[in-house]
Amino acid sequence: MRSVKDRIVIITGASSGIGEATARRLAREGAVVILAARRRERLERIAEELTASGGRALAIPTDITVEADRRHLVERTMETYGRIDALINNAGYGQRGPIEGVPIEAIRQNFETNLFALIALTQLVIPLLRAQGSGRIVNISSVAGRIARPFSAVYDATKHALEAISDGLRGELAPFGIQVIVIEPGFIRTEFLHVAKEVSRSALERSQPYAPFLADLDRQYERLRRWAGRPEDVATVILRALTEARPRPRYAVPGHARVLLALKRWVPDHLFDGCVRLCRLGTKFIALRDRRP
Repeated sequence: MRSVKDRIVIITGASSGIGEATARRLAREGAVVILAARRRERLERIAEELTASGGRALAIPTDITVEADRRHLVERTMETYGRIDALINNAGYGQRGPIEGVPIEAIRQNFETNLFALIALTQLVIPLLRAQGSGRIVNISSVAGRIARPFSAVYDATKHALEAISDGLRGELAPFGIQVIVIEPGFIRTEFLHVAKEVSRSALERSQPYAPFLADLDRQYERLRRWAGRPEDVATVILRALTEARPRPRYAVPGHARVLLALKRWVPDHLFDGCVRLCRLGTKFIALRDRRP
């Protein structure tokens, strides 16, 4: 796929953040973008804006955890355009809190959205791509898919599992001309953290023994915002994954994501944990420095 022009691309989680930025970037490049998300009004507004600026977009309100919605998304796309060239699995959310305090049902729900529903949608698309003899599946993972963190282990586990599923799929589908690519964003300026806090509110409220550590972690995240990438940075990398003749199995974005993953790969675990602690001290030093007159 040397160009996305006239290609039919389904994007889940397209109503905000990385999904929205990707839809806008691909539409500018001439792709036909199928926007899937639960928030109908936001989804339709984005589709209208893209169409008004000369792009081609179709909004299909979708809750990917609902089987009927998944089937409708694929069937409506095929009825309208007759083919699917790429699936970008971007929908998902973060569950926060210490493992001790996160209800098992909340853990199941996070896996349902971030992994099981993603697999189910992919299962619907694979036969169509196989019949065409071509196509790309882009799974939006995270640096967290290879580096687990305190108080985010549930979400991180969903992304670890997605990395494994993607590796298995890549080998299974290669003989049919279908390529599977993983995108590993680092810290990106989106509403992700806000949504994660809202979703995790009850678990966090039951985590009193951990409260000081959670508060400290929140302060660190705020300090790290200056190094955060933009959704548009990820969209640019997704475009590369769709258009390079031989895409890499994984793309990490932005720069700090590549540094963290390199450290994780080459540094022993106990030393890596020490590096993380040094980073925390570094963010505290920056905060103190910035408060000086």
